[in-house]
Order: sequence, then structure tokens, then C-alpha cells
Amino acid sequence: MQKNRFKFLFAGGGTGGHLFPAVAVAEKIKAILPEADILFVGAKTRIEGRFVPKLGFKFKPIWIKGFSRRISMDNLLFPLKLIVSLVQSVIINLKFRPSVAIGTGGYVAGPAIWGSSLVGAKIILIEQNSYPGVTTKLLQKYADEIHLSYEDSKKYFRNEHKLHMTGNPVRENLVRTKKSDALQKFEFNPQRKTLLILGGSLGASSINSVVASNLKSLTELEIQVIWQTGIAYYEKHKNLSSEKVWISAFIENMNDAYSACDLVLARAGATSIAEILFLGVPAILVPSPNVAENHQFFNAKSLADKGAALMLEDKDLNEKFVSEIKSSLFDDSRLSQMSQIAKQLSKPEATSVIAQNAIRYAKQQTIN
Repeated sequence: MQKNRFKFLFAGGGTGGHLFPAVAVAEKIKAILPEADILFVGAKTRIEGRFVPKLGFKFKPIWIKGFSRRISMDNLLFPLKLIVSLVQSVIINLKFRPSVAIGTGGYVAGPAIWGSSLVGAKIILIEQNSYPGVTTKLLQKYADEIHLSYEDSKKYFRNEHKLHMTGNPVRENLVRTKKSDALQKFEFNPQRKTLLILGGSLGASSINSVVASNLKSLTELEIQVIWQTGIAYYEKHKNLSSEKVWISAFIENMNDAYSACDLVLARAGATSIAEILFLGVPAILVPSPNVAENHQFFNAKSLADKGAALMLEDKDLNEKFVSEIKSSLFDDSRLSQMSQIAKQLSKPEATSVIAQNAIRYAKQQTIN
């Protein structure tokens, strides 16, 4: 039996923001090139370890965890884990022999993509944020292409000829379906307004806290709430579910959630922003204050300045949470305007562009 000539290795994870762009490109490659052999490398205990196998992709774990900015006992093991993960990555790459390796950020991408460079794979990096992550900056010298979402990112890279302003890949099966059908999935009333709360796959403490404190005020306004708490906060808040409040640690089918809502309140992470723009979902963005160079603030401000979304700073959450939601959610003209502008700013071709480039590299590798 002939061995598969087109092998693609993906590495990126820890959070959904790093994983989902990789999944989007992998699914597009598979759609264009069904015979493609795709392997994901990641941490078994993080979101990629749970999510990727469910999609039917092969998955190989490496023993790696990021270096905590806080004092932590785990940091003492970091050097050992890094060495082990580098060895594991080399072994995985020697066995798999990828033609192309795609890194989407997060600490797990470092060892895996470095290992791919050793076996001669073409390297594509995807940087979703305005301020590039440490891993992407460390790997840039191995990259053949680096795909960006923000012009501001360019100044952090040395080789401009590698840079492409492509946008953040979004899964192409992400669609808004009929609203009434989506509302039925949550057993919600189609006559009421629906708010979607997203704090990222891990959850956001400040958002969860203000939602819990003001849930009664929202439901008294006849607002229905779809609330993704994140894994770390679900047990604390799950008892607040009711006829008007649907709560989950993680939403598997985002199509239903986006389709059911009239407005989303979310962190200003790259994947959330890309999905909001792609679908034209009106949004209130709450930048996380705990990210490098405050990049979520600048991501959100960029959209707010253009009228594509509203921005509510974390420090103002307690004071303005209910009033911002009330003034936005019941203003249909405002919601419609945000939706239209968001769609205009979207870069829906990003997934296809990166997938096509990866396939082109794979075919060149075969010829060579």
C-alpha cells in the first residue's frame, strides 16, 4: 500500500483561541485534499486533548505546560517538561515525517514545530493577536510564512517578506441558522431577547462574577441568558440555571449559541472576534486585563472605533454591566448596524488561503 504523500502536522492549544484556528485550517485541507494525513500534537490535559479526537483527527500528546507568571511549584518542573517535550516532538516528527507543519501559538506549539523544522517540513505560523505570543516570536526564524490578523503585529517580526495579512481562520461550518430553531435547543421563548455570555474556554472570573450578581436583574427584564462559564467556574455557578438561564462549562455547538442570541458579551480574544465578525453577531467586548501588552484592549478598541462592537472595560463591569446590556439589547437599529459593520470587517477567506498555501507546499515537497 502506497504511503500518504501529503502529511500535515498541527500544533497549537492550551486554549480555544489557539486550537480552533488550527482545526479550521485542518478541516479545510481535508475538504480540498481528502487523502491528506493530518496529525495534531498537544497537551493531553488541555482543550486539544479533549476536543481533537472527537473530530476524528489523530492526536499525539507531549508532556508540556506553560511557565506560570505567578510563583508556582509547577515552574520547578518546567525545565524537565520542556526537555521531555522536545524529545517527544522529535520522535513524533521522525515517525510522522510531515510535509508541512502549522503552528497556531500556545506553549505546546514550540517543541512540536521545532521538531518539524528538524525533519525539513515547511513551516506556517498563524498569529491571531495584535501582540504576538512568545512561541510565535521564538519560532519565526523557522517559518516560511507567518499569517497575521492585525497590521500592528508586523513591527514585532524581523523578516517582513514572511508576513501575510490574512486574518484569523474560522471553521467554515460555523453558520447562523434559523433563530427559532436554535432557541428551541435551549428551550427558550422566541418572544424574548437572548444574551450570550462567553468568557473563553477556561472561563473569566470577573465576567462570571458580575453575571452571577446581576442575573436576577437580567431575567426581570425578560432577558434569556446562554452562559458559558468555562470549565473552572461551572460547579460554582451551575445551580443558577433556570427557565431563562442556560448554563454550561463549554458550548460544543457554537452554531446554536450564536444563532439563538441577539447580543453576545465576550472577552476580546482573537477567535471570539473572528467568529463575531464572520457571523455578524452584535457584541459587547470585555478585554481581559491579564494578557500580554494589553492586546485584547486594542483588539476591542479597533472594532469599537469602527462601530462593529461595543467595548466595556473590565474595571467598569460592575457599574455598567446591566445598563450597557439593556441599552444595546433592546435597540434593534443599533444591533443591526453593528452586525452589518462586523460582516464588512470580516476576512472569511483566511481559512481557505492558509489551507491552499499549505497544500501547495506539500505538493512542492513531494516533487522535490
